Amino acid sequence: MEEQSDNYLKVLWVKRIITLAIGIIIWNLPIPWDITPDAWHLFAIFITAILGVLLEALSIFTASIIALVAVVLLRVLSPEKAFSGFSQSFILLILAAFLVAKGVIKSGLGRRIAFLLIRRFGQSTLNLGYCLVITDTILGPSIPSNTARSGIMYPITHSLSLDTGSLPTPQGRNRTGTYLMMTYIAGQTISSALWLTGMAANPVGAGIASQFGVNMNFGNWVFVASVPCIIALVAIPYVLYKLFPPENKYTPEAPEIARKGLLEMGPMSTQEWIMGSTFFGMIILWAFSPVLNINLAIVAFLGLSILILAQVYTIEDIRQGGGDALETYIWFAILYMMSTALNDMGFMKILGAQLATYISDYHWITVYVLLIVLYIVIHYLFVSQTAHLLALYAVFLQVAVNAEVPAPLMAFMLSFATNLFAAITPQASSSNVLFVGSGFLPSKEIYKQGAVITVLNTIIFLLATPWVMWASSL
Repeated sequence: MEEQSDNYLKVLWVKRIITLAIGIIIWNLPIPWDITPDAWHLFAIFITAILGVLLEALSIFTASIIALVAVVLLRVLSPEKAFSGFSQSFILLILAAFLVAKGVIKSGLGRRIAFLLIRRFGQSTLNLGYCLVITDTILGPSIPSNTARSGIMYPITHSLSLDTGSLPTPQGRNRTGTYLMMTYIAGQTISSALWLTGMAANPVGAGIASQFGVNMNFGNWVFVASVPCIIALVAIPYVLYKLFPPENKYTPEAPEIARKGLLEMGPMSTQEWIMGSTFFGMIILWAFSPVLNINLAIVAFLGLSILILAQVYTIEDIRQGGGDALETYIWFAILYMMSTALNDMGFMKILGAQLATYISDYHWITVYVLLIVLYIVIHYLFVSQTAHLLALYAVFLQVAVNAEVPAPLMAFMLSFATNLFAAITPQASSSNVLFVGSGFLPSKEIYKQGAVITVLNTIIFLLATPWVMWASSL
């Protein structure tokens, strides 16, 4: 055992040295185009941190902390800018939603909901995967934030994982938990693309598209998106089930176990009623937040404060079990800050524009396909779908129009692509973060399975181009 441990440490440090060496090389490369030295050096630190996670040299938390230290000590960013990610409201929403989700689980409500779903759909893990995807799709038009929807669905998915025999450990997570968690993340890339209100960036894209004479409204959006989205929603749970199968595939005894579990739980407890009422109230406020002009994070903190006052989830619970929430909050805030800073420095826009110009002289169909693929792949450098859209949407749309790509086709496809790449990395969307922090989804699995899902999404939507082109022209 000691020899194995020593070998593991040696391999780990070799990976870390390789990661550092690559980072130093990138730092010292000639700076291309009109990118500033600070922007290039920030890119070197950012990409080195991501590489460290991919090589499993560092955890995503450790890589983020080291990157934060590096950008300040090497004077790439000021301390004020380096810490700016911690004050973002949507990141605070993730923290509060994480803690509220723990309240759902602790109160027993999460287990009751899981038992109800298992009793009805629990004959197989695949059925449960479809159940999660369908539920999120139904919530999509009424909850205008995929992060808020993940706050609703995470405790249910977590409870389903536990009550179908999975544990957030290396030995137990593959039974059902990894599959269910990843299926939800992957499914949300499509449920967000199906509805104009399914993700916060969708209306922003519609606003930019209007400047190019393209009209996007709720009705024509769902009509154009319907065919590729329905195909993808059917395909995603099945593809993940076949390529990355859960250990527990068939559970014919699960419905009966769930029925007995519900009998043992008895009627809903006071804590469950309080939790359920609070949770339902949060869903209503999130759904009507655009009309009421209420901040999403404040809704989550309001729910958390009610739970604490009602002793459903106590300060002691936070002290004992809030470590993973804090860890997730820290690494995502740091990576978001770095990605945003790269965008603010013009790095992303320059990179996108330069890459786009290399393909602008081809036939419009070639330009169209290459721009969509490039727009998706470049999301490896982003930690926000909205930031990605703001940086590159108009640039790519303009290049496409100049190459005679039909503007409605390109506008809709770029909008859909802003959702399709949301599973490409752990930090690709803020809606992923709760699931990443669950213990059921190691970063390596998300990179691997997320790449497969992103390729699948891209193929489905590109093959649906004739439909999108016809439907968007009506």
